Amino acid sequence: MRIDQIETELSIEAEEKRGPHPVNQQVSRRLKNIEGQVRGIQRMVDEEQYCVDILTQISAVRAALNSVGMLILRRHIDTCVTNAIKAGGEGRVQIIDELMSMLSKARL
Repeated sequence: MRIDQIETELSIEAEEKRGPHPVNQQVSRRLKNIEGQVRGIQRMVDEEQYCVDILTQISAVRAALNSVGMLILRRHIDTCVTNAIKAGGEGRVQIIDELMSMLSKARL
């Protein structure tokens, strides 16, 4: 079962679904900044800049992506996971399994 199906089954209030979620807005801004950083790295490579400077920028992009991942994970736990646990039943087990699977693969 996918998370959107779980949200539907849990009948999340309409208020929570109106407009973009504040975390999504924050994530979108950060991803646009990261996109600019990646373009800057590409420019550095094209200009054959010093390797350590390029690696430093790559490290900064990784840290920024990890930060975005933590924001999304926090939102997921605060909303989807919490609602599934409150609702109980099969949705609870599935969302916990999904979260554990994701955490075992992630490097957040």
